[in-house]
Amino acid sequence: MRNRRAWSATRTVVAGLACGVLALALPGTHASAGAGRTAGAAHGAEQGSERSAATVIEWMRTADATIDAEAGPVPPESFIWEAYVSTAVYNAVVGIEGRFAPYKWDQRAPRTASSAAAAASAAHQVLRHHFPGAAPRLDAALTGSLAKIPDGAAEDEGVAFGKLAADHIIDLRRDDGRGASVPFPARPRPGVWRPTPPGHEPFANAWIGRLRPLLLDSPHQFRPGPPPALRSAQYAKDLNEVAAYGGRTGSQRTPEQTDTARYFTNLDLLGALGDHATRHDFGIAETARLYAAANTAQVDAVITAWDAKLHYGTWRPVTAIREADTDGNPATRPDRHWEPLLVTPAHPDYLSGHATMGGALMRALTGVLGTSRVDLHIRSSTAGTSRHYRYAHEYERDVVDARVWGGIHTRTADEVGNATGRQLAAWAMRKYFRPVP
Repeated sequence: MRNRRAWSATRTVVAGLACGVLALALPGTHASAGAGRTAGAAHGAEQGSERSAATVIEWMRTADATIDAEAGPVPPESFIWEAYVSTAVYNAVVGIEGRFAPYKWDQRAPRTASSAAAAASAAHQVLRHHFPGAAPRLDAALTGSLAKIPDGAAEDEGVAFGKLAADHIIDLRRDDGRGASVPFPARPRPGVWRPTPPGHEPFANAWIGRLRPLLLDSPHQFRPGPPPALRSAQYAKDLNEVAAYGGRTGSQRTPEQTDTARYFTNLDLLGALGDHATRHDFGIAETARLYAAANTAQVDAVITAWDAKLHYGTWRPVTAIREADTDGNPATRPDRHWEPLLVTPAHPDYLSGHATMGGALMRALTGVLGTSRVDLHIRSSTAGTSRHYRYAHEYERDVVDARVWGGIHTRTADEVGNATGRQLAAWAMRKYFRPVP
């Protein structure tokens, strides 16, 4: 790592940095000590690649690969790690560039600091803290990123500020409920969730429903009303639709509907965001904001969905269809051998996590972009195919349908989830990641 120059003693001293005595400039200060460069020359050297979106995109790819290799989490959990990284990167970048309000932070660095170095340093620090086994690969990636940036005070200031931003997020998320033991106390009875075939696994990641949100005030802030009662017409309509269109065999589903169901099992959303930023020539601050807003909104959508799953605990279609003779509804009929197209995840039906996240993602993006034209090319890692979504409503429509056609959610769980995701993201975007003068 390059030697860091001491920052001017006239600046505000910030404790907690590991190497040397470093300080942050007061807001608006452009002086830099030890480099012998004027503020104007330093700013000029920071043009081009150093303020492009490339570093943020590369480090979000690195985050995705590191999380997958080190933790191998199920998709809802992976979004949580990605949100930690993207908020640290966002704070590191906007703390230098300005333009947008920092996330739960008020520190600033000199405008002469390298925002690219700050972004790389912040991502590296968060990932190294949570995944120490990946340290050699992460250190090599950081060296590669910094090699693209000219040596000097700007780089040193950026690296130091990135570490500070990362440490803030690490401290902010300490003891947030991640991985806590959260039991599901309800006893099996008609309408209530129980482990599903083929694995009959216990409630997976129940702790997500009690995780401290990143944006919301509490996990239940946007908890919707209850699902349809077992004896209601809506319940029967929902169940009969899944039975007809979501079965592994004998389904009324079209080949195109089957493709949609399989497509949504695992999407490369980080890649889609990076592609969008590249094609639309986003700067580094805009790109950091795009990732941070999308990831945090989706995490709080997962928390909200899991809170509802814990609170309402409704059984999955595979259980409901096989045991329809116990629901007291004359409009439903049991099929003891019914199987869904997709393997049912090990948690309740209401709310659908995918649909809730889909609504939150699209509302966050339309808020950030200022238009419903999201223009996303999204690749499905499972299906091996890509789709282009021009508008937010197209994505929301498909994610709702996909879970019904996959046989793993009722339409009400999807539609209410999607609406809830939109609602919570709209609230969050009014409070966070706002432009500043």
